[in-house]
Amino acid sequence: MAVTTPASTHPFAHTVQTLEIASGKSGRFYSLPALAVEYPGVSRLPVSLRLVLESVLRNCDGRKITPTHVAQLAQWQPQGERRDEIPFVVSRVVLQDFTGVPLLADLAAMRSVAARLGRDPRKIEPLVPVDLVVDHSIMVDHYGKKNAIDLNMKLEFQRNRERYEFMKWGMQAFDTFRVVPPGFGIVHQVNLEYLARGVHRRPDGVVYPDTLVGTDSHTTMINGIGVVGWGVGGIEAEAAMLGQPVYFLTPDVVGFELKGRLREGVTATDLVLTVTEILRQHKVVGKFVEFFGEGTRTLALPDRATIANMAPEYGATMGFFPVDEKTIEYFRGTGRTKAEVEAFEAYFRAQGLFGVPLAGEVDYSQVVTLDLGAVTPSLAGPKRPQDRIEIGQVARQFSDLFSRPAADNGFNRPADVLHTRYPLGRPGAGPLPKPLAGVTVGHGDVLIAAITSCTNTSNPGVLLAAGLLAKKAVEAGLRVKPHIKTSLAPGSRVVTDYLQKTGLLPYLEKLGFALVGYGCTTCIGNAGDLAPQLNEVILDNDLVCAAVLSGNRNFEARIHPNLRANFLASPPLVVAYALAGTVLKDLMTEPVGQGKGGRDVYLGDIWPSSDEIHALMAQAMNGKVFRENYDRVRTDPGALWQNVRGVEGTAYTWPRSTYIAEPPFFADFAIENIAKDSALKSTSTGFGSNAAAATGEAHSPVAVEGARIMALFGDSITTDHISPAGSIKEHSPAGRWLMEHGVGRLDFNSYGARRGHHEVMMRGTFANVRIKNLMLPALPDGSREEGGLTVFQGDGPQHGQKLSIFDAAMQYQAAGTPTVVLAGEEYGTGSSRDWAAKGTQLLGIRAVVARSFERIHRSNLVGMGVLPLQFRPGDSWQSLGLTGAERIDVLPDPQLTPQSEALLVIHRANGQRDAVRVVLRIDTPVEADYYRAGGILPYVLRQLLT
Repeated sequence: MAVTTPASTHPFAHTVQTLEIASGKSGRFYSLPALAVEYPGVSRLPVSLRLVLESVLRNCDGRKITPTHVAQLAQWQPQGERRDEIPFVVSRVVLQDFTGVPLLADLAAMRSVAARLGRDPRKIEPLVPVDLVVDHSIMVDHYGKKNAIDLNMKLEFQRNRERYEFMKWGMQAFDTFRVVPPGFGIVHQVNLEYLARGVHRRPDGVVYPDTLVGTDSHTTMINGIGVVGWGVGGIEAEAAMLGQPVYFLTPDVVGFELKGRLREGVTATDLVLTVTEILRQHKVVGKFVEFFGEGTRTLALPDRATIANMAPEYGATMGFFPVDEKTIEYFRGTGRTKAEVEAFEAYFRAQGLFGVPLAGEVDYSQVVTLDLGAVTPSLAGPKRPQDRIEIGQVARQFSDLFSRPAADNGFNRPADVLHTRYPLGRPGAGPLPKPLAGVTVGHGDVLIAAITSCTNTSNPGVLLAAGLLAKKAVEAGLRVKPHIKTSLAPGSRVVTDYLQKTGLLPYLEKLGFALVGYGCTTCIGNAGDLAPQLNEVILDNDLVCAAVLSGNRNFEARIHPNLRANFLASPPLVVAYALAGTVLKDLMTEPVGQGKGGRDVYLGDIWPSSDEIHALMAQAMNGKVFRENYDRVRTDPGALWQNVRGVEGTAYTWPRSTYIAEPPFFADFAIENIAKDSALKSTSTGFGSNAAAATGEAHSPVAVEGARIMALFGDSITTDHISPAGSIKEHSPAGRWLMEHGVGRLDFNSYGARRGHHEVMMRGTFANVRIKNLMLPALPDGSREEGGLTVFQGDGPQHGQKLSIFDAAMQYQAAGTPTVVLAGEEYGTGSSRDWAAKGTQLLGIRAVVARSFERIHRSNLVGMGVLPLQFRPGDSWQSLGLTGAERIDVLPDPQLTPQSEALLVIHRANGQRDAVRVVLRIDTPVEADYYRAGGILPYVLRQLLT
């Protein structure tokens, strides 16, 4: 555990008070009401900030965390200037396996460095509990049959054996590292139902609240039970679990007041899509959002968790719900012990933090209000989660976007082919498989329908609604066409338990929604492939087909590379659209399909009532079932997991593998030589004198000089665009590397599964099939070519030619030429993918200049030693007339003063030189320290070894 300051010698020892618990037990706690005697404003702070303040207060040691930090946060002002950084020590860290494996690889590499330097490898040990939940690896290869889950899990273990062996090594090598094996659920739902215990107790009797960071942006789901936590990159998570505070700028806190109640037939999914749309419009990136008001008090805990889960979609750091009676009820219903529940409630009451505030009780930076009665059934799409569409407008919206240009979020197709149907099968290809015989496909057809993602499968209300709708549909004689890939992938085994006990699972199975696995599946791109004939007809006719899923992300190429329209919907609407088979049907006015006797069946005929759902809810919140399920994590993890054997020892032996390799981030590591790492930040190719002349300053050791432009991007470049994700193409740089190392096409697996091997991942960075590098010349129709390509501007015979970004990067690096990326608004939106930053660094990209950044990716770039810079309002690479042929100097303040001005010097091909001022997006002093040390990983390792 982390070293703590004894309460008796603590700078704020006077705030330590006795905590009385109903069972007669007692403890001690750092009292915020006691601190409020000294700082009266504490009692009006947002609840989320008070919980952060408790951590700062409790961990105040006079060194990393000082009394000044406590005073600054205790005196937070709603509209204050945001320059102070908060050092936030978390109680624990959660990982999912895609991000957790590279984190474990970094830890193993640190131990290898320690061993090579003659130090004890055990100095590298997580100082807070770390839980890794294996949820990202299962794919939907088999579906629509009762044994689909067994077949999919067997394939999962075959594909991921080397990764799982590595995890088994980690379990025995580290004392504080635990794994929830495959087949138990999705990390955020498991966290909500099992890992979160309410409050913690130190050996000295001090009780403190649960707080965490996780290596997935949807870690915010835990905010639904009053736990402060959010997603960070694996880079930050490593620092957190190795004793570093998580540093972040003191945030604005947006109060979101909910009034009224949801109308009949409106789901939590409809609510969260509305909240996402509203908060995106209010630009809450980097802010806390805290829900309050009478309407918030009426929301069931799973509904709160659904809203909290999608904080990344509305851009907030958190979507926080205070603890109240609904939270206590949920803890009891999910099997927490009586002692845990009593300690949890006693702590929050003693801190004055129990209950959802009403208007006027708390000071917020701004207040947003929503009447729950105004929420209507909705979907979101076809490309972004914030693009909400009322269900009655879906067909019209798709038809409108079909022929609109890509710049308007459209598909740029001729309107006259919208309703054309195309048969499957190429001439001479032989007979079609039975499920595809007679099938025709057209624009707007639903080809994937997935009940997936912890966002919704953690919510019994919408799962029971889906089951009830399926029951009514089957009884009415409706069926789903067999070529539609249907799947049920809950985030917890408890879901299938209550679907079985309520008798609803057989009806879902009859419509093709058979259990395919307990994991993220379709929501993260693990939908598996479509039938080859479906892929052929899509590609041959440039079809815009659709997926409908109960997930949280629908960015381009995320769900399936050939499905261009992707819609987020509640589980019952997923079933409804699978029945309809197309998004061109208006489900508010047209029948879903024809049932018995050819009778038209409308959505209203099969939509369940709230009374029907409520009557079954008791089956879903059974504490005994939750306890028995999660006890099996330790006692019965399954034969497949028990048969995995990992190597033993304190340091990893790095066996030959195409899944796991020692990462190169410590190749030049030296304990004593921070200056050496800083010097590596400067890459000069003869432009130093020009750069210095532009500012009148001497050469800076943190400057990037003579850089070539790797890419010019537009707005909303997501981490899905940047980070390797999804399937690996045979002729891609990663595919070629795998084949060169003896891996057959069928064994490629996914980029996510290979995140532990840098050679694969760096080749897949910026390789998304939908990314558009605007350096490439326009096509005849005015559009831009898609895919991870660039125009090579280096010397040699390939100058001016189109290359993959990886191949170009290798040539630039061989010539000692640094590169930069320029982009538009919201660069790095999406999941907290550390490889989006790691891959950027390994490709030799030294700086990213954008109009704005998403919070996590900006932080990760700094953590990997890549400079993020932001254009000032009104400036952009377009306004500067850049084409990609220029050379660029990036000249930040040599002291790396947070958010100071930097200079961007542009050397044009005609000899003209221009300079523009940009903002250095190193936001805090500690980030400057990380950058000078060569990144957060060398910084932390050096501290641990000295």
